[in-house]
Amino acid sequence: MLLVGLTGGIGSGKSTVARLLAARGAHIVDADAVAREVVERGTPALAQLVERFGPEILAADGSLDRPALGRLAFADEQSRKDLEGITHPAINHEFLRRVGEAPQDAIVVCDVPLIFESQQARNRMYREVIVVEAPKEVRLARLEERGVPRADAEQRMSMQATDEERRSIATHVLDNGGDHAALERQVDELWPKLKAAAERAAREREEKKRHRGSVRSLCAKVRARLRLRPRG
Repeated sequence: MLLVGLTGGIGSGKSTVARLLAARGAHIVDADAVAREVVERGTPALAQLVERFGPEILAADGSLDRPALGRLAFADEQSRKDLEGITHPAINHEFLRRVGEAPQDAIVVCDVPLIFESQQARNRMYREVIVVEAPKEVRLARLEERGVPRADAEQRMSMQATDEERRSIATHVLDNGGDHAALERQVDELWPKLKAAAERAAREREEKKRHRGSVRSLCAKVRARLRLRPRG
């Protein structure tokens, strides 16, 4: 299994890249999808969010009103940290469970918006990290098309890592400031590199297995000789 991190700022187009990689055979684990599911009605995480931010974050049917939560949670730094403190443990647990379900020979692409900000980056969980970039104005335009007010989008961008910070952990950078065809060409160039990295990782695992087997064999021989050595 090759673990690949996929990240980028809000509106950069990382989900589009995830779909393109899935079409080429990657196994995708979407952190945003996990994040939505762990706060569905009846979940412990949703109850904690209501306790922290109030019942106004609930829709009429008792489900989470995401725009309402966003307005409160991104109003200041402490509120954002409180949101992450509630949701991240549940997200991480479910996220790792889904990674573990992937086939052992898979290229597992983890679509995670906050890789740079997370413990996963500091722990070097990912062997390869893809960063998707686009100019700020392009990203703002995309978000406005989705119905996100410009002021809200700018506020969320300001609370995320910068392009420079994300680039510092990247092994691959994709420019999504152009059209879809340009992005797809970059993914076409990237995919063979990921397959080669997966093959290297598989060879390294086999080498480690052989090494561990050799060490165990040597230890067994040493123990056997010590048992046979005359006493006195």
